[in-house]
Amino acid sequence: MNARYAIILAAGKGTRMKSKLYKVLHPVCGKPMVEHIINRVEETNPTEIVTIVGHGADKVQSQLGERSQYALQAEQLGTGHAVMQAAEFLKGKKGTTLVISGDTPLLTSETLDNLFEYHQGKGASATILTAHAENPTGYGRILRDHVGIVDRIVEQKDATPEEAQVKEINTGTYCFDNELLFDALENLNTDNAQGEYYLTDIIEILKADGKNVAAYQTEDFNESLGVNDRVALAEANRLMRERINHQHMLNGVSFIDPAATYIDAGVIIGAETVIEPGVYLKGKTVIGENCVITAQSQIVDSTIEDNVTIKTSVVEESVVRSGADVGPYAHLRPKAEIHENAHVGNFVEVKNAVVGEGTKVGHLSYVGDATLGKDINVGCGVVFVNYDGKKKHRTVVGDHSFIGSSVNIIAPVEIEANSCVAAGSTITDDIPEHALAIARARQVNKEDYAKKIPYMQ
Repeated sequence: MNARYAIILAAGKGTRMKSKLYKVLHPVCGKPMVEHIINRVEETNPTEIVTIVGHGADKVQSQLGERSQYALQAEQLGTGHAVMQAAEFLKGKKGTTLVISGDTPLLTSETLDNLFEYHQGKGASATILTAHAENPTGYGRILRDHVGIVDRIVEQKDATPEEAQVKEINTGTYCFDNELLFDALENLNTDNAQGEYYLTDIIEILKADGKNVAAYQTEDFNESLGVNDRVALAEANRLMRERINHQHMLNGVSFIDPAATYIDAGVIIGAETVIEPGVYLKGKTVIGENCVITAQSQIVDSTIEDNVTIKTSVVEESVVRSGADVGPYAHLRPKAEIHENAHVGNFVEVKNAVVGEGTKVGHLSYVGDATLGKDINVGCGVVFVNYDGKKKHRTVVGDHSFIGSSVNIIAPVEIEANSCVAAGSTITDDIPEHALAIARARQVNKEDYAKKIPYMQ
């Protein structure tokens, strides 16, 4: 197989984004645009990837790590100039080079593979990835001769009124014969409206030298979307969400309203799971089979096993085991682990804690820095008081215990199995197995005392 190389153009600052974040690092469905690009490029099995960096070079390199080599474009002198910077890595090598922009996150690996194969099948020196645009404003136009052979690409600002009517547009993605590419780059000039080195001028240079130039038209215009401002960023997110949700539905997931459901790229969802409107599934989240995620829930970097119901709750960096249910209006903060068939009810917050199998924390309670065993009942308004002002401390509650309502447990405390804590108690000491702990003042009724209170008169 002919060697494949890839050059990712990621040097632009993206002034029109009006942002301190460099353009290619803006997220689309949870991943920076440039990460979407390198993921798709890697799926085409290139021998080498070179990313051209400039503005925000350190941040781009930090994002992509060792997945790419890097070349610095210190001055922004156009796309042709950007590709020139890859010469130290690729010049003189035999093979096919993909040139792709880091701000086109909707391109698919299937399209890129088809582009490679079409290029090689045609024996072309260059192949342009094109698309049909009903409104081509802002795109370079593909100009063909009288028999349909690609003649050249003309940029919007350089196009005549007649040329501007052409609806076949340049997506900014190309395949080149690698050796011919770097030879042609030496002949680029800046004789154009922008005063830049246009990569598109390579087409005319190759044509003038008698080389074969081809064009492969993608069926989906949306793949060509380049993100240059916040409007295009919002559209890229919408289109990517639509694509992601469509694939999940094909895999057996039910969406009540796909247009109002927000799922990051890379999230995994099992079959027969139902997702209601307003749900956000973010990061490295994995949802099992036969789950129900109700409206307005947000789950981030968490694992939800099979047969779980999450009712209008927030789950962050946590694990919910099979058969458990959470919510409504619960908050699982990082390092919460809810075991099989456990129940975490409304307005319960759990942080850095284990809620054991079959244990029930019904409502209005805080469980922080604690390990709860199996089949425990935690009453309403229980607080695990874990912080003394300087350090966090841990509480352990044994299996089959009962914690009454409005109990404060002042950590560190160990409550052994089969124990009972009376409602309203403040617990500061360990409780042995089978004991009942009562820590509250005895009730005293003072007859007629209310008559002495002015506002009671």
